[in-house]
Amino acid sequence: MSIEEHAGPAGSRRLAADHALALAEQRDRYALTLESLLATLRSQRLDDRAARTIAVDVAAGALVGLRTHNDEQGAGLEPVTGAFERLRGDLRPLVRYSELDVQFVEPPANGRALPGVIAHSARSIVRSTVLAIVDRGETRRVRIQWDCDGLNLLIAIRDDGRGDLTTHDDALRPIAEQVSALSGDLSVASTPGWGSEVGIRLPLDPPAEPGDLPDAIDASPRERDVLRLVSAGRRNREIAATLNVSENTVKFHVSNLLRKSGAASRAELAAIVRG
Repeated sequence: MSIEEHAGPAGSRRLAADHALALAEQRDRYALTLESLLATLRSQRLDDRAARTIAVDVAAGALVGLRTHNDEQGAGLEPVTGAFERLRGDLRPLVRYSELDVQFVEPPANGRALPGVIAHSARSIVRSTVLAIVDRGETRRVRIQWDCDGLNLLIAIRDDGRGDLTTHDDALRPIAEQVSALSGDLSVASTPGWGSEVGIRLPLDPPAEPGDLPDAIDASPRERDVLRLVSAGRRNREIAATLNVSENTVKFHVSNLLRKSGAASRAELAAIVRG
């Protein structure tokens, strides 16, 4: 019997989600390394010899990080200040010799320690967002802030770009999916000509996976995503933001789930799932 068969449907989904997160993390690290190398080689402040030396150091550091990443992934707990300092280190090669000014607002020193998967994912999400901002161009300053409210890690990433970023932007889609996989929320507030702010909430204690609908009920993968959030007590607006879809789409999926399950209300639907 395979691991997936032994784990059952819920376990298989968890394995698939973990695999997707690992791939996103690797892709993000590769992109960050390449951006850092390009920033170094393009720098007007370095001569050819210095640029080559620094580029070699960046590449060597990336290789070391890649070799140790699997050992770090999912490690127990990490102080929030320590995780934030490691984020600084992740971004240092990118910003040191580029024109991008990255400002860091420290999280509270007494903030709750982060579960390993949240600490790693938070750094990955911030790196991906910064890279997405850099790719859009016309951004000279980025402000990164972490905070904790005891239950959630709160991330704010502010830029001084064109101010036309939205939650439906293609560059944010993989980031939104990563946040959704952690039962978090992503929002974007933009002001034309003044910049955009990406807000992210990551629960430190993600809700337990809901049970499956009865086998006789045929629900699509997207309907099951909606179902998971309904059973966690989320409203349509929150579900739409998490899944990066419209509220009307959420209403459509909820109506289908009610019809397929025979439930008379959202509460009854959630009760069916929780068994």
